[in-house]
Amino acid sequence: MKTTTRSALVLLGLATAAFAQDPAAKATAATAPISIAEKPADKPESAEKKEEKKDPVKEEQEKLTAENNLAAAKLTAETNAMRSEITRLKMEKDLLAERLSLAAMKRQVAQEEAMTKIEAEKAQIVRDNELAKARAEYLTNELKATQSQSGIEISKLQNQIASMEMETKRKAYADSKPVYLENPLRDDGTLVISDRRIALNGPITMATADHITDRIDFYNNSDKKMPIFIVIDQSPGGSVMAGYRILKAMESSDAPVHVVVKSFAASMAAGITTLAKESYCYPNAIILHHQISSTLFGQMNLTEQGEVVKESQRWWTRLASPVAAKMGVSTDEFIKRMYEHSSSGDWSEFGEDAQKLKWVNHIVSGIEETSFTKNPDLKSGAPAAPQPVAEMKEEVDANGRPFSYLPRLTPKDVYFMYNPDQYYRVR
Repeated sequence: MKTTTRSALVLLGLATAAFAQDPAAKATAATAPISIAEKPADKPESAEKKEEKKDPVKEEQEKLTAENNLAAAKLTAETNAMRSEITRLKMEKDLLAERLSLAAMKRQVAQEEAMTKIEAEKAQIVRDNELAKARAEYLTNELKATQSQSGIEISKLQNQIASMEMETKRKAYADSKPVYLENPLRDDGTLVISDRRIALNGPITMATADHITDRIDFYNNSDKKMPIFIVIDQSPGGSVMAGYRILKAMESSDAPVHVVVKSFAASMAAGITTLAKESYCYPNAIILHHQISSTLFGQMNLTEQGEVVKESQRWWTRLASPVAAKMGVSTDEFIKRMYEHSSSGDWSEFGEDAQKLKWVNHIVSGIEETSFTKNPDLKSGAPAAPQPVAEMKEEVDANGRPFSYLPRLTPKDVYFMYNPDQYYRVR
Protein backbone atom coordinates (compact mmCIF):
# COMPACT_ATOMS: atom_id res chain seq x y z
CA MET A 1 0.00 0.00 0.00
CA LYS A 2 2.81 2.29 0.90
CA THR A 3 4.60 1.39 -2.33
CA THR A 4 1.53 2.23 -4.47
CA THR A 5 0.97 5.59 -2.80
CA ARG A 6 4.64 6.40 -3.18
CA SER A 7 4.48 5.52 -6.92
CA ALA A 8 1.42 7.67 -7.43
CA LEU A 9 3.05 10.61 -5.80
CA VAL A 10 6.08 10.10 -7.99
CA LEU A 11 3.93 10.03 -11.14
CA LEU A 12 2.02 13.13 -10.06
CA GLY A 13 5.25 14.97 -9.46
CA LEU A 14 6.56 13.95 -12.89
CA ALA A 15 3.39 15.17 -14.59
CA THR A 16 3.47 18.49 -12.80
CA ALA A 17 7.07 18.91 -13.81
CA ALA A 18 6.28 18.15 -17.43
CA PHE A 19 3.47 20.62 -17.41
CA ALA A 20 5.64 23.28 -15.92
CA GLN A 21 8.26 22.69 -18.60
CA ASP A 22 5.76 22.99 -21.60
CA PRO A 23 5.31 26.71 -22.63
CA ALA A 24 2.36 26.04 -24.94
CA ALA A 25 0.49 24.39 -22.17
CA LYS A 26 1.15 27.32 -19.94
CA ALA A 27 -0.17 29.77 -22.59
CA THR A 28 -3.28 27.76 -23.24
CA ALA A 29 -4.02 27.47 -19.60
CA ALA A 30 -3.63 31.18 -19.20
CA THR A 31 -5.82 32.33 -22.07
CA ALA A 32 -8.48 29.75 -22.08
CA PRO A 33 -9.25 28.15 -18.85
CA ILE A 34 -11.43 25.12 -19.14
CA SER A 35 -14.24 24.45 -16.87
CA ILE A 36 -15.61 21.00 -16.54
CA ALA A 37 -19.08 22.24 -16.48
CA GLU A 38 -18.73 24.14 -19.74
CA LYS A 39 -16.97 21.32 -21.59
CA PRO A 40 -19.34 20.04 -24.28
CA ALA A 41 -20.25 16.52 -23.90
CA ASP A 42 -18.27 14.15 -25.92
CA LYS A 43 -19.85 12.10 -28.43
CA PRO A 44 -19.97 8.51 -27.63
CA GLU A 45 -17.36 6.51 -29.44
CA SER A 46 -17.15 2.92 -30.13
CA ALA A 47 -15.15 0.58 -27.94
CA GLU A 48 -12.56 -0.04 -30.62
CA LYS A 49 -11.86 3.69 -31.00
CA LYS A 50 -11.62 4.03 -27.27
CA GLU A 51 -8.99 1.25 -27.18
CA GLU A 52 -7.06 2.76 -30.05
CA LYS A 53 -7.10 6.22 -28.70
CA LYS A 54 -5.08 6.53 -25.47
CA ASP A 55 -4.10 9.42 -23.30
CA PRO A 56 -0.45 10.44 -23.90
CA VAL A 57 -0.10 11.65 -20.32
CA LYS A 58 -1.29 8.35 -19.05
CA GLU A 59 1.13 6.56 -21.30
CA GLU A 60 3.88 8.80 -20.09
CA GLN A 61 2.82 8.15 -16.53
CA GLU A 62 2.78 4.41 -17.15
CA LYS A 63 6.19 4.63 -18.80
CA LEU A 64 7.52 6.61 -15.90
CA THR A 65 5.89 4.18 -13.52
CA ALA A 66 7.59 1.28 -15.27
CA GLU A 67 10.94 3.07 -15.28
CA ASN A 68 10.48 3.93 -11.61
CA ASN A 69 9.63 0.37 -10.84
CA LEU A 70 12.70 -0.77 -12.81
CA ALA A 71 14.87 1.81 -11.09
CA ALA A 72 13.38 0.81 -7.75
CA ALA A 73 14.04 -2.83 -8.51
CA LYS A 74 17.56 -1.99 -9.66
CA LEU A 75 18.07 0.17 -6.58
CA THR A 76 16.76 -2.62 -4.40
CA ALA A 77 19.09 -5.09 -6.11
CA GLU A 78 22.05 -2.72 -5.71
CA THR A 79 21.05 -2.11 -2.10
CA ASN A 80 20.84 -5.79 -1.46
CA ALA A 81 24.17 -6.33 -3.21
CA MET A 82 25.68 -3.52 -1.17
CA ARG A 83 24.26 -5.03 2.00
CA SER A 84 25.67 -8.38 0.99
CA GLU A 85 29.08 -6.76 0.31
CA ILE A 86 28.90 -4.96 3.63
CA THR A 87 28.01 -8.19 5.33
CA ARG A 88 30.88 -9.95 3.54
CA LEU A 89 33.32 -7.18 4.43
CA LYS A 90 32.14 -7.27 8.01
CA MET A 91 32.64 -11.01 8.08
CA GLU A 92 36.14 -10.58 6.57
CA LYS A 93 36.84 -7.89 9.13
CA ASP A 94 35.67 -10.14 11.91
CA LEU A 95 37.76 -12.98 10.43
CA LEU A 96 40.81 -10.71 10.18
CA ALA A 97 40.28 -9.56 13.72
CA GLU A 98 40.09 -13.19 14.82
CA ARG A 99 43.28 -13.95 12.92
CA LEU A 100 45.06 -10.96 14.45
CA SER A 101 43.86 -11.98 17.86
CA LEU A 102 45.08 -15.52 17.24
CA ALA A 103 48.47 -14.21 16.03
CA ALA A 104 48.74 -11.97 19.07
CA MET A 105 47.93 -14.94 21.29
CA LYS A 106 50.60 -17.02 19.50
CA ARG A 107 53.14 -14.22 19.91
CA GLN A 108 52.29 -13.89 23.56
CA VAL A 109 52.61 -17.62 24.03
CA ALA A 110 55.96 -17.59 22.15
CA GLN A 111 57.22 -14.67 24.25
CA GLU A 112 56.15 -16.39 27.41
CA GLU A 113 57.91 -19.57 26.31
CA ALA A 114 61.04 -17.57 25.37
CA MET A 115 60.99 -15.76 28.69
CA THR A 116 60.54 -19.06 30.48
CA LYS A 117 63.49 -20.50 28.55
CA ILE A 118 65.63 -17.42 29.30
CA GLU A 119 64.75 -17.57 32.97
CA ALA A 120 65.61 -21.27 32.97
CA GLU A 121 68.95 -20.54 31.25
CA LYS A 122 69.67 -17.73 33.72
CA ALA A 123 68.92 -20.05 36.58
CA GLN A 124 71.20 -22.67 35.03
CA ILE A 125 73.98 -20.08 34.56
CA VAL A 126 73.61 -19.00 38.16
CA ARG A 127 73.83 -22.62 39.28
CA ASP A 128 76.84 -23.21 37.01
CA ASN A 129 78.56 -20.08 38.32
CA GLU A 130 77.95 -21.09 41.88
CA LEU A 131 79.27 -24.55 41.11
CA ALA A 132 82.32 -23.11 39.32
CA LYS A 133 82.93 -20.70 42.17
CA ALA A 134 82.74 -23.49 44.69
CA ARG A 135 85.11 -25.60 42.57
CA ALA A 136 87.49 -22.66 42.15
CA GLU A 137 87.53 -22.10 45.89
CA TYR A 138 88.21 -25.78 46.38
CA LEU A 139 91.04 -25.77 43.84
CA THR A 140 92.44 -22.54 45.32
CA ASN A 141 92.54 -24.08 48.74
CA GLU A 142 94.16 -27.19 47.29
CA LEU A 143 96.68 -25.04 45.40
CA LYS A 144 97.48 -23.00 48.50
CA ALA A 145 98.04 -26.15 50.44
CA THR A 146 100.24 -27.56 47.66
CA GLN A 147 102.12 -24.28 47.30
CA SER A 148 102.65 -24.10 50.99
CA GLN A 149 104.15 -27.55 50.98
CA SER A 150 106.07 -26.87 47.78
CA GLY A 151 107.25 -23.54 49.16
CA ILE A 152 108.73 -25.30 52.12
CA GLU A 153 110.49 -27.79 49.85
CA ILE A 154 111.63 -25.02 47.47
CA SER A 155 112.92 -22.96 50.37
CA LYS A 156 114.92 -25.94 51.55
CA LEU A 157 116.34 -26.49 48.06
CA GLN A 158 117.08 -22.79 47.62
CA ASN A 159 118.87 -22.70 50.94
CA GLN A 160 120.88 -25.75 49.96
CA ILE A 161 121.72 -24.27 46.54
CA ALA A 162 122.62 -20.89 48.07
CA SER A 163 124.82 -22.65 50.57
CA MET A 164 126.53 -24.64 47.81
CA GLU A 165 126.95 -21.55 45.63
CA MET A 166 128.33 -19.59 48.54
CA GLU A 167 130.77 -22.40 49.29
CA THR A 168 131.79 -22.49 45.61
CA LYS A 169 132.27 -18.73 45.52
CA ARG A 170 134.18 -18.81 48.77
CA LYS A 171 136.51 -21.45 47.34
CA ALA A 172 137.05 -19.27 44.28
CA TYR A 173 138.63 -16.57 46.38
CA ALA A 174 141.78 -16.71 48.43
CA ASP A 175 141.56 -15.84 52.08
CA SER A 176 144.55 -13.55 51.87
CA LYS A 177 144.44 -9.95 50.74
CA PRO A 178 146.84 -8.10 48.41
CA VAL A 179 150.00 -6.96 50.13
CA TYR A 180 151.10 -3.37 49.64
CA LEU A 181 154.80 -2.59 50.32
CA GLU A 182 156.68 0.58 49.51
CA ASN A 183 159.79 -1.57 49.16
CA PRO A 184 158.40 -4.73 47.51
CA LEU A 185 161.75 -6.65 47.40
CA ARG A 186 162.27 -8.70 50.55
CA ASP A 187 165.63 -9.60 51.95
CA ASP A 188 165.24 -13.21 50.81
CA GLY A 189 165.09 -12.06 47.17
CA THR A 190 161.29 -12.42 46.85
CA LEU A 191 159.40 -9.70 44.98
CA VAL A 192 155.93 -8.98 46.39
CA ILE A 193 153.50 -7.70 43.75
CA SER A 194 150.20 -6.12 44.81
CA ASP A 195 147.00 -5.71 42.83
CA ARG A 196 148.39 -2.45 41.41
CA ARG A 197 149.54 -4.66 38.55
CA ILE A 198 149.51 -4.07 34.75
CA ALA A 199 150.26 -6.86 32.26
CA LEU A 200 152.41 -6.12 29.18
CA ASN A 201 152.51 -9.10 26.84
CA GLY A 202 152.82 -9.57 23.09
CA PRO A 203 153.52 -6.82 20.55
CA ILE A 204 153.41 -3.29 21.87
CA THR A 205 150.75 -1.35 19.97
CA MET A 206 148.74 1.80 20.54
CA ALA A 207 146.09 -0.34 22.24
CA THR A 208 148.82 -1.58 24.62
CA ALA A 209 149.83 2.00 25.35
CA ASP A 210 146.20 2.96 26.05
CA HIS A 211 145.82 -0.03 28.37
CA ILE A 212 148.96 0.72 30.39
CA THR A 213 148.85 4.53 30.57
CA ASP A 214 145.19 4.57 31.63
CA ARG A 215 145.97 2.23 34.52
CA ILE A 216 149.03 4.17 35.58
CA ASP A 217 146.81 7.24 35.84
CA PHE A 218 144.15 5.31 37.74
CA TYR A 219 146.56 3.86 40.29
CA ASN A 220 148.12 7.31 40.81
CA ASN A 221 144.70 8.75 41.55
CA SER A 222 144.13 5.91 44.00
CA ASP A 223 147.49 6.12 45.84
CA LYS A 224 150.59 8.13 44.95
CA LYS A 225 153.02 6.26 47.22
CA MET A 226 152.60 2.55 46.67
CA PRO A 227 154.44 1.15 43.62
CA ILE A 228 152.79 0.20 40.34
CA PHE A 229 154.00 -2.98 38.62
CA ILE A 230 154.29 -3.51 34.85
CA VAL A 231 154.71 -7.27 34.50
CA ILE A 232 156.18 -8.64 31.25
CA ASP A 233 155.78 -12.36 30.71
CA GLN A 234 157.00 -12.08 27.13
CA SER A 235 157.08 -9.25 24.62
CA PRO A 236 159.03 -8.95 21.34
CA GLY A 237 158.72 -5.15 21.39
CA GLY A 238 156.64 -3.20 18.92
CA SER A 239 155.63 0.35 18.09
CA VAL A 240 158.20 3.00 19.02
CA MET A 241 155.57 5.69 19.55
CA ALA A 242 153.45 3.42 21.72
CA GLY A 243 156.53 2.45 23.76
CA TYR A 244 157.51 6.09 24.11
CA ARG A 245 154.05 6.88 25.54
CA ILE A 246 154.52 4.15 28.11
CA LEU A 247 157.98 5.47 29.06
CA LYS A 248 156.69 9.02 29.51
CA ALA A 249 153.78 7.78 31.63
CA MET A 250 156.26 5.91 33.82
CA GLU A 251 158.48 8.99 34.17
CA SER A 252 155.63 11.36 35.05
CA SER A 253 153.98 9.01 37.54
CA ASP A 254 154.10 10.14 41.18
CA ALA A 255 153.81 6.53 42.30
CA PRO A 256 156.99 4.59 41.39
CA VAL A 257 156.55 2.26 38.41
CA HIS A 258 158.44 -1.04 38.69
CA VAL A 259 158.96 -3.27 35.62
CA VAL A 260 159.13 -7.03 36.12
CA VAL A 261 160.38 -9.47 33.43
CA LYS A 262 159.47 -13.09 33.96
CA SER A 263 160.50 -14.63 30.63
CA PHE A 264 161.45 -12.43 27.67
CA ALA A 265 161.66 -8.73 26.87
CA ALA A 266 163.11 -7.57 23.53
CA SER A 267 163.51 -4.36 21.55
CA MET A 268 160.98 -1.79 22.80
CA ALA A 269 160.09 -3.98 25.77
CA ALA A 270 163.78 -4.23 26.65
CA GLY A 271 164.06 -0.43 26.41
CA ILE A 272 161.10 -0.01 28.80
CA THR A 273 162.73 -2.46 31.23
CA THR A 274 166.15 -0.82 31.12
CA LEU A 275 164.86 2.75 31.41
CA ALA A 276 162.55 2.01 34.35
CA LYS A 277 163.66 3.48 37.67
CA GLU A 278 163.19 0.05 39.25
CA SER A 279 163.26 -3.23 37.34
CA TYR A 280 163.38 -6.92 38.23
CA CYS A 281 163.78 -10.23 36.44
CA TYR A 282 164.35 -13.91 37.06
CA PRO A 283 167.90 -15.20 36.63
CA ASN A 284 166.91 -17.11 33.48
CA ALA A 285 164.76 -14.37 32.00
CA ILE A 286 166.16 -12.98 28.73
CA ILE A 287 166.52 -9.34 27.77
CA LEU A 288 167.44 -8.51 24.15
CA HIS A 289 168.65 -5.22 22.70
CA HIS A 290 169.28 -4.53 19.01
CA GLN A 291 169.19 -1.72 16.51
CA ILE A 292 166.04 -0.52 14.83
CA SER A 293 165.44 -2.54 11.68
CA SER A 294 163.13 -1.59 8.83
CA THR A 295 161.64 -3.41 5.86
CA LEU A 296 161.01 -1.34 2.76
CA PHE A 297 157.87 -2.19 0.83
CA GLY A 298 156.97 -1.17 -2.70
CA GLN A 299 159.00 0.73 -5.23
CA MET A 300 161.18 3.42 -3.61
CA ASN A 301 163.94 5.51 -5.12
CA LEU A 302 167.24 6.14 -3.37
CA THR A 303 166.12 9.48 -2.01
CA GLU A 304 163.05 7.91 -0.41
CA GLN A 305 165.15 5.06 0.98
CA GLY A 306 167.54 7.58 2.44
CA GLU A 307 164.67 9.40 4.10
CA VAL A 308 163.47 6.16 5.71
CA VAL A 309 166.98 5.41 6.99
CA LYS A 310 167.34 8.95 8.31
CA GLU A 311 164.01 8.74 10.15
CA SER A 312 164.97 5.39 11.68
CA GLN A 313 168.34 6.85 12.75
CA ARG A 314 166.59 9.70 14.52
CA TRP A 315 164.43 7.26 16.46
CA TRP A 316 167.41 5.05 17.27
CA THR A 317 169.30 8.02 18.71
CA ARG A 318 166.35 8.87 20.96
CA LEU A 319 165.92 5.29 22.17
CA ALA A 320 169.51 4.02 22.29
CA SER A 321 171.13 7.08 23.82
CA PRO A 322 169.37 6.77 27.23
CA VAL A 323 170.11 3.02 27.35
CA ALA A 324 173.77 3.53 26.44
CA ALA A 325 174.02 6.33 29.00
CA LYS A 326 172.69 4.04 31.73
CA MET A 327 175.22 1.37 30.67
CA GLY A 328 177.99 4.02 30.82
CA VAL A 329 178.98 3.71 27.15
CA SER A 330 178.48 5.74 24.00
CA THR A 331 175.88 4.93 21.43
CA ASP A 332 178.51 3.80 18.95
CA GLU A 333 180.12 1.56 21.58
CA PHE A 334 176.68 0.14 22.36
CA ILE A 335 176.18 -0.75 18.67
CA LYS A 336 179.69 -2.19 18.40
CA ARG A 337 179.15 -4.51 21.34
CA MET A 338 175.81 -5.66 19.86
CA TYR A 339 177.56 -7.04 16.82
CA GLU A 340 180.38 -8.50 18.91
CA HIS A 341 177.84 -10.76 20.59
CA SER A 342 175.82 -11.62 17.46
CA SER A 343 176.33 -11.15 13.71
CA SER A 344 172.69 -10.08 13.47
CA GLY A 345 173.23 -7.44 16.16
CA ASP A 346 170.65 -9.10 18.44
CA TRP A 347 172.35 -8.84 21.84
CA SER A 348 170.55 -11.04 24.36
CA GLU A 349 171.55 -11.82 27.94
CA PHE A 350 170.17 -13.86 30.83
CA GLY A 351 168.98 -11.92 33.81
CA GLU A 352 172.16 -12.13 35.85
CA ASP A 353 174.36 -10.85 33.01
CA ALA A 354 171.70 -8.27 32.08
CA GLN A 355 171.99 -6.94 35.64
CA LYS A 356 175.72 -6.49 35.21
CA LEU A 357 175.04 -4.47 32.03
CA LYS A 358 172.51 -2.37 33.98
CA TRP A 359 169.67 -3.53 31.71
CA VAL A 360 167.83 -4.55 34.88
CA ASN A 361 168.26 -3.48 38.49
CA HIS A 362 167.43 -6.58 40.53
CA ILE A 363 167.54 -10.35 40.15
CA VAL A 364 164.80 -12.06 42.14
CA SER A 365 164.62 -15.63 43.37
CA GLY A 366 160.83 -15.62 43.50
CA ILE A 367 157.78 -13.48 42.79
CA GLU A 368 154.77 -13.41 45.09
CA GLU A 369 151.60 -12.37 43.22
CA THR A 370 149.32 -11.22 46.04
CA SER A 371 146.75 -9.78 43.64
CA PHE A 372 145.48 -13.18 42.51
CA THR A 373 142.79 -13.63 45.13
CA LYS A 374 140.32 -15.07 42.65
CA ASN A 375 140.51 -18.33 40.78
CA PRO A 376 141.67 -17.33 37.25
CA ASP A 377 139.80 -20.29 35.72
CA LEU A 378 136.44 -18.74 36.60
CA LYS A 379 134.92 -16.69 33.78
CA SER A 380 132.02 -15.06 35.60
CA GLY A 381 131.15 -13.65 38.95
CA ALA A 382 134.48 -11.86 39.27
CA PRO A 383 134.77 -8.32 40.58
CA ALA A 384 135.64 -5.60 38.11
CA ALA A 385 139.28 -5.86 37.07
CA PRO A 386 141.44 -4.53 34.23
CA GLN A 387 141.12 -6.69 31.13
CA PRO A 388 144.22 -7.72 29.13
CA VAL A 389 144.82 -6.41 25.66
CA ALA A 390 143.26 -8.68 23.03
CA GLU A 391 145.72 -10.85 21.15
CA MET A 392 146.10 -10.53 17.39
CA LYS A 393 144.64 -13.17 15.11
CA GLU A 394 147.00 -15.83 13.79
CA GLU A 395 146.87 -16.76 10.07
CA VAL A 396 148.70 -19.13 7.73
CA ASP A 397 150.44 -17.94 4.56
CA ALA A 398 150.66 -19.68 1.15
CA ASN A 399 153.74 -21.62 2.30
CA GLY A 400 151.93 -23.00 5.34
CA ARG A 401 153.79 -20.77 7.81
CA PRO A 402 151.78 -19.22 10.64
CA PHE A 403 151.98 -15.47 11.08
CA SER A 404 150.13 -12.51 12.54
CA TYR A 405 149.54 -9.08 11.03
CA LEU A 406 150.66 -6.13 13.11
CA PRO A 407 148.34 -3.14 13.54
CA ARG A 408 148.87 -0.21 11.24
CA LEU A 409 151.43 2.27 12.53
CA THR A 410 150.78 5.95 13.02
CA PRO A 411 152.67 8.43 10.81
CA LYS A 412 156.42 8.72 11.59
CA ASP A 413 156.26 5.55 13.69
CA VAL A 414 158.44 2.43 13.28
CA TYR A 415 158.38 -1.06 14.72
CA PHE A 416 161.24 -1.78 17.11
CA MET A 417 160.84 -5.49 17.82
CA TYR A 418 162.56 -8.83 17.69
CA ASN A 419 161.14 -10.90 14.82
CA PRO A 420 163.74 -13.37 13.43
CA ASP A 421 161.22 -15.83 11.95
CA GLN A 422 159.10 -13.10 10.36
CA TYR A 423 156.09 -14.19 12.37
CA TYR A 424 154.92 -10.61 12.84
CA ARG A 425 154.18 -8.97 9.51
CA VAL A 426 152.75 -5.71 8.23
CA ARG A 427 150.16 -5.38 5.53
